[in-house]
Amino acid sequence: MIAGPIGTGKTHLAIALGIEAVQRRQRVAFVRAADLVRQLVEARDEHTLTCLHQRYLRVSLLIVDELGFVPFERTDGELLFNLLADRYERHSTIVTTNLASFEWVQVFGDEKLITVLLDRLGHHAHILTTRGQSYRIRHARPPTTSPLQAGGED
Repeated sequence: MIAGPIGTGKTHLAIALGIEAVQRRQRVAFVRAADLVRQLVEARDEHTLTCLHQRYLRVSLLIVDELGFVPFERTDGELLFNLLADRYERHSTIVTTNLASFEWVQVFGDEKLITVLLDRLGHHAHILTTRGQSYRIRHARPPTTSPLQAGGED
């Protein structure tokens, strides 16, 4: 689990760990949480959910990025929970999030589900916390002033 404010390198670190796993000949999948939930909902609706679960169970490392940026319907959260529960103690999963664990209820909408999910994700886990100001904000170019805005000549 990699948690911290927006722009503090969570995705960058997760990708670096994924690249290291690939270099060690492990199968890796990277997916944003919102895209994964969309895939799960579509697979459920098309009656192909088992196939999608099997696909994600074949990867040694699943990286779920940006959990918490987009809230889910309760049933959508249950689909994600079921996938992560299926991977529990079988394969590695990295989750990046900008939320503290107590805020996950807002995303999933079910406190019991979150309690069980955090229990499973936290078991055998390494929890990394990033801090500081957003990299993009720190390295943003200062606004420039055009000659017209600065009162210069045409």
